[in-house]
Amino acid sequence: MRHFPAFLKLDGRTVLVLGLGEVSDRKAEPLAAAGAVLRRAARFTPELLDGCALAVGADAPEAELFALSEAAQARGIPVNIVDRPELCSFIMPAIIERDDVTVAVSTGGAAPVLARMIRSRIEAALPPMIGRVAALGEKFQAAVRARLPNLPARRAFLERAFSGRPAELAQAGRQAEAEAAFAEQLESADVTPPGMVYLVGGGPGAADLLTLRAQRLLGEADVIVHDKLVGEAVMAMARRDAERIFVGKSRANHCLPQEEINRLLVRLARQGKRVVRLKGGDPFVFGRGGEEAQELAREGVAFEVVPGVTAALACAAQAGIPLTHRGVARVLTFVTGHTKEGRLDLDFAALARPGQTLAIYMGITTMPQLLEGLTSHGLPAATPAALIERGGTPDQRELRGPLAQLVAQAPGWVAGGPALLVIGEAVAEAALVSAARDVAMC
Repeated sequence: MRHFPAFLKLDGRTVLVLGLGEVSDRKAEPLAAAGAVLRRAARFTPELLDGCALAVGADAPEAELFALSEAAQARGIPVNIVDRPELCSFIMPAIIERDDVTVAVSTGGAAPVLARMIRSRIEAALPPMIGRVAALGEKFQAAVRARLPNLPARRAFLERAFSGRPAELAQAGRQAEAEAAFAEQLESADVTPPGMVYLVGGGPGAADLLTLRAQRLLGEADVIVHDKLVGEAVMAMARRDAERIFVGKSRANHCLPQEEINRLLVRLARQGKRVVRLKGGDPFVFGRGGEEAQELAREGVAFEVVPGVTAALACAAQAGIPLTHRGVARVLTFVTGHTKEGRLDLDFAALARPGQTLAIYMGITTMPQLLEGLTSHGLPAATPAALIERGGTPDQRELRGPLAQLVAQAPGWVAGGPALLVIGEAVAEAALVSAARDVAMC
């Protein structure tokens, strides 16, 4: 973040607005609405800052604005010079106000018009009477804390109340009924609600490839138990105060053994927490989500599986590779390149059959064994192949060529990111798909 967002309490405090004109008048309005005592001036003198909590400058000569910025920052007084971010110590955001609900949007001073456009979209989506729901929460704040001292229980109750009948009544202006419904729900609220585990697919790493359900759950989770392959952009979608527990695994290096991960999920759920077990790709495609689901079921812990975009789909889509293609590939096979007791335990005879596409996960270190096993069962060494690293993200890179050539080049090409190997005649169709896509975009 370029700027840290904060809401200042200005009621009864002095704010200097330097400059006289339309822009300074517009900036003064929300400050006055927040209860600030405005000090207006056309020209700057240092004593104008005495006792000020904030200073804003607009519609004044350049030298005056520069002097205001320099003097205010020297005193530690937050200052904003309109449309001059280099002279500002804080940014005036675009504001949406619904009584006690205030939403502020900022682009860090880079594009104020864009901030206003975003504000318009939020205003259109935000219920006009949402402030009445906030007032309802304020009225019952002490009662909720007393009845539900457990934070996960309190959060779960409030989310139900603010999205259920009490909120509907409040927004309809039926305040007495809203308060009665809120009190009734609070009285029957579970002090120690049962926990829940969500086995969530985080997709290939790009935040906009998350499912809507996955995004919602990340915003609601008390705890996020995540893997190494989960991208930073996806983790940024999580609730900021959610506990994060890293349990990443890489080849022959497990931060936490799978059995301990299973026990961790059970333990967290029994504490009444909503747990998101976040995995790269899809939790049931080489993600060991099945083992976790079995353990949760054995222990009587409620869980839900939320699918994600698996690596093969994301990599192929971005590379323009059709995983199935009429007349070329009628079968798609997902394969793990991990070894079992030092060897690849794969049915190479089945994998070498023509008319299919192979998507090899976690196969970088075993590519020579894959080549030997496939070619010894009849797959031509010149079969088209693609090695795709960091697939489905803006950093995706690809190495293409005949399979044997690819295996020889791979050690010097890979850069340490997660990679997928795609093998099959359909890979050769990618050039045609990409060409058609480029024409369509022109």
